[in-house]
Amino acid sequence: MQSESKLLIETFLDSLWLEKNLSQNTLESYKNDLSKFRNFLEKNNKSVLKADHFLILSFLSFLLDKGFSSKTVSRNISSLKSFFKYLISVEHIKINPMLNIDAPKSGLFLPTTLTVEETQQILDAPNELRAIEMRDKAMLYTLYATGMRISELISLNMHNVDLTRGSVQVIGKGGKERLIPLTNDAINMIKKYLTEAREKLSKGKDHNNIFVSTHGKQISRHSFWHRIKAYLKKVDVKKEVHPHTLRHAFATHMLNNGADLRSVQLLLGHSDLATTQIYTHVAKAEVKNLHKKHHPRG
Repeated sequence: MQSESKLLIETFLDSLWLEKNLSQNTLESYKNDLSKFRNFLEKNNKSVLKADHFLILSFLSFLLDKGFSSKTVSRNISSLKSFFKYLISVEHIKINPMLNIDAPKSGLFLPTTLTVEETQQILDAPNELRAIEMRDKAMLYTLYATGMRISELISLNMHNVDLTRGSVQVIGKGGKERLIPLTNDAINMIKKYLTEAREKLSKGKDHNNIFVSTHGKQISRHSFWHRIKAYLKKVDVKKEVHPHTLRHAFATHMLNNGADLRSVQLLLGHSDLATTQIYTHVAKAEVKNLHKKHHPRG
């Protein structure tokens, strides 16, 4: 799968060089953009030929979440459009996943998000009777309660969480700290995990990480994402879900319930308000769908 995507991208770049007579700088830009896309696909075990509309949206949301500017994301969109247009022309694919995806300023590309009901299904998927699944459930509840990144979640130490006051200290990009409140559900799940499961997993090893692997070490981002994918198979959620989807759900559901944009920006740890504004489009879309579904004249 990985070699297939790499080969298709290299073939596309060769065609640009042969047919378009582009400058070396332009070719390098295409290469850099498509390399980011290929890395994203590989981390999610996807092939270029299987990429659909929602996967593209998730990739673009991932770029925003990584702090890339709107200008950079717009260039990535342009590169992807050229690439998939080429795949159509050589009959590798029949449906172009880039249709109706435009630059961020248009408000047309949105993060893949979950409804409250879909989110709850994922949160309740782990079986609390098993220590490792109790840990997973505590981690999922913490993710959804705070909107933190998975990399921030797995790095949490014991001193970062204050269950008495109900808050968690998150160390974000560039070492920036932010204090985020925890929901009562998240507090209760963390307490239950610490009381009933953590010692079984840590095997008595002396370390500060809250969430530990079955080897008593800090759980890796890849391992936890693998666990999430296993739970997704158990529930009836048909959407394309990625490591940052619960973060998107947190932001969207907060806005749908009346939170102001600036507050959500601070909770997510975005340095630029423009990055957070993408969620307002999702929130408006969710409200519109709910109105249409439930209003007697909808």
